[in-house]
Amino acid sequence: MRNYTTGCELGDRAAVRLSLEPAELLPANDEKPSPDEDAIPAHPLGVKPAGNGLTASWDIRPAMGGFALLPDELILILLESFDASTLRCLGAACRALYAFTRAEELWKALFIRALPSEFSWHGDWHSTYLNLPPSKVASPDCSQLFSDTLHRPFQCSHLPLPMYSSIPARNQIPRLDNLTQAEFDESWADRPFILTQPVKEWPAFKSWSVECILDKHAETLFRAEAVDWPFKTYVDYMHNNSDESPLYLFDKNFVSKMGLSDGGENKDEGGVVFWPPSCFGADLFAVLGSQRPDKEWLIIGPARSGSTFHKDPNATSAWNAVLRGSKYWIMFPGSASLPPPPGVYVSADQSEVTSPLSIAEWLLNFHEEARNTSGCLEGICGEGEVLHVPSGWWHLVVNLSESVAITQNFVPRRHLRSALDFMKHKADQVSGFRKDIADPYGLFVQRMKETYPDMLEEALLEIEAKKKRKWAEVVKSSNVSTDGGFSFGFGDESDAEVP
Repeated sequence: MRNYTTGCELGDRAAVRLSLEPAELLPANDEKPSPDEDAIPAHPLGVKPAGNGLTASWDIRPAMGGFALLPDELILILLESFDASTLRCLGAACRALYAFTRAEELWKALFIRALPSEFSWHGDWHSTYLNLPPSKVASPDCSQLFSDTLHRPFQCSHLPLPMYSSIPARNQIPRLDNLTQAEFDESWADRPFILTQPVKEWPAFKSWSVECILDKHAETLFRAEAVDWPFKTYVDYMHNNSDESPLYLFDKNFVSKMGLSDGGENKDEGGVVFWPPSCFGADLFAVLGSQRPDKEWLIIGPARSGSTFHKDPNATSAWNAVLRGSKYWIMFPGSASLPPPPGVYVSADQSEVTSPLSIAEWLLNFHEEARNTSGCLEGICGEGEVLHVPSGWWHLVVNLSESVAITQNFVPRRHLRSALDFMKHKADQVSGFRKDIADPYGLFVQRMKETYPDMLEEALLEIEAKKKRKWAEVVKSSNVSTDGGFSFGFGDESDAEVP
């Protein structure tokens, strides 16, 4: 590594030249592989999957010197510790190293650490960080470099999505034209479903296009994962990026930023009004008023953006209204007695969820297994439709096209027990409350006692009865010893988040 550092220091002139005259420094990639049968285009530098190297007559990897001895994954881990100048110097050393130092995740991390207040999006993180127009970006021929680590993210970023939208009849999420609150409480509070009409009843429903939002809020800052960008910048990114996992605009403060109302009265003249479908009834977290946890988000993203598998916070339920585009959902019931979805790993206390895959890679590796797993439900929620996510259900969602949506988390009557149980016994996992609220559970119980005392008492009695049933099951399943004593045989069951 010391030799590479020295070489980098001596190669500053070459690095500068790389940014100014790439065509003279490195040969252009004139011959590019034709697209494969799945219509995935050739890698922009010509990098090919590792399997192609088995029949290749030669490769350019040895030119990396000591780096060539390392696994590709380890090379990228090492490069994560380098700054932009060092990456550019290494990239000027040879074509193979250039391909590794162009990995988008390296430059995305550098950009997010720097968080420039003003910039122009140039189509990828490397060009944007260095403020390089396309004509100044080197494109050497790396077609004799064979690496799944470099090729796989590009393949995933161009994954055709229609193949995943053909849903087996047995897995279909039910679609309902309408639903009363009584029907919801009695039969649907624990089940996913899609309502096909309610969003179209919102005033100015047609105004929820990207173009209309851009017209009114081009300079408004919205949260897109780790960055806060003017909406016009996010739109530039959304329309021109090659990310394996595109940034998802997911803003919890959009109501105040856009001067909207989520109830029934306009905050500002001409403000767009939206509200939950009436079938869900009262949101019991509303008793907390301004002290309630985060509840609503504006969600905008390009095709292939979305959310990997998760459960919604604080054992809440949710509704997700699609205003533009369409979303594919795949869902599983969440319970301690059931395994998580394929490819998802959960800690013993369920506080940490690990899914070391992008959405696209999960679809490639686990989708077929998942849709053949018991409990799997799938559905496509289209424009004007609302999907219900019951408390505790695992769900992954991916945009099939550019989409705009609004989602709200809520506590329906049927899941009051789940929310209370979660907040009391998993206090370290409670989220979304202001930092000055030391005891969210105590505050919620106090406000429920003031507003819905009978409902609260019923839920607390159910929790106590549940504990007694579990204790009875433990005693019944205990192993009695020959000396008259007994030992408990605890299994891997724990309180489920879904009643």
